[in-house]
Amino acid sequence: MTPGLLFALTGIALFSSGVAGLILQTHLLRKIIAFNVMGSGAFLVLVGLAQRSGEPDPVSQAMVLTGIVVSIAATALALALARRLLNLTGEMRFPAEGQDD
Repeated sequence: MTPGLLFALTGIALFSSGVAGLILQTHLLRKIIAFNVMGSGAFLVLVGLAQRSGEPDPVSQAMVLTGIVVSIAATALALALARRLLNLTGEMRFPAEGQDD
């Protein structure tokens, strides 16, 4: 098993667990963490698939580094919005469907 394939398989496992956490969790902070795990899995898949004959592709590495920066900015925005929701409603869960405030 090559290292690239190992990275890709680990990335698929991380992405799958992130999707499951995103679907199954109701707490907003846990959804944000699941979204980050999902992004890390996608980055690992890109790095794993970019290795051809032992040589990493620099374009793919640049894309992953750019993705990490965007992911950090998106996480900061999501956490700021979650804190705002906590200040406004007093809880970190999405309101139930059909429930008016």
